[in-house]
Amino acid sequence: MGLAYARSFLKYNLVTKSELLLVEKSEARKQSLEALNIAQVVSSFDNTIGEYDIIILAVKPQDFSSISAGLKKALTAKNIILSIMAGIRIKLMEEVLGHCIIVRAMPNSPAQLGMGMTAFTSGKSITMEQIRKVENLLGSTGRTFFLEDENLLDAVTALSGSGPAYFFYIVKQMIDAGIKMGIEPSVSTMLVKQTMIGSFELINSASQSLDELIAAVKSKGGTTEAALNQFQQGQLGETLVKGIIAAERRAKELSNA
Repeated sequence: MGLAYARSFLKYNLVTKSELLLVEKSEARKQSLEALNIAQVVSSFDNTIGEYDIIILAVKPQDFSSISAGLKKALTAKNIILSIMAGIRIKLMEEVLGHCIIVRAMPNSPAQLGMGMTAFTSGKSITMEQIRKVENLLGSTGRTFFLEDENLLDAVTALSGSGPAYFFYIVKQMIDAGIKMGIEPSVSTMLVKQTMIGSFELINSASQSLDELIAAVKSKGGTTEAALNQFQQGQLGETLVKGIIAAERRAKELSNA
């Protein structure tokens, strides 16, 4: 996701290559990033980090403890920390880093295409000008939404952060169903993908509610009704809701770890 941000910032001329610094401790990964020629790449934190306006923490939550000491030494009072680590709360980052200008965001994978959804929140010590600066960067990857309550980020993680995987899962099951019915894999994939794209456009542009859109496809005693009845018997809707709530519960567990 950090690389997705870097590419998006450059694409929209929000930064130049000389203004972008990537920190990657893995030597193999560092060499791969250097080959992209989109920024300066270093393997560790040093005092030059403090010269940058915004520092994005795009690491796994379990790696935060291994980088925090080095980062703390390099920070200056003007740095804005933008964290996209799941489960690491602002209060903990403030305590560990000794720094209070922090924004916490939850993007999702379509941000790589500029079609992402990112919810974000901030600590109390940040100014509106600093929030706008961060929002301008996040907005280059799709839509953004500011949350007053940091606790809701756990729900956002479950809903939109993990959400793409739910859609991928459903699409895969539909493709597999087509194959089981005798359709060639490539044809089944094409049918389902285009159906998904077209259905999204209907959701996005139609004035009807989702229930009305379903009713428009479903006819009494027809094929769609047969499928929906089976979904209801198998409690597909309830299972999806339970799964999303389970994801939120896990996000809360990570936050309290």
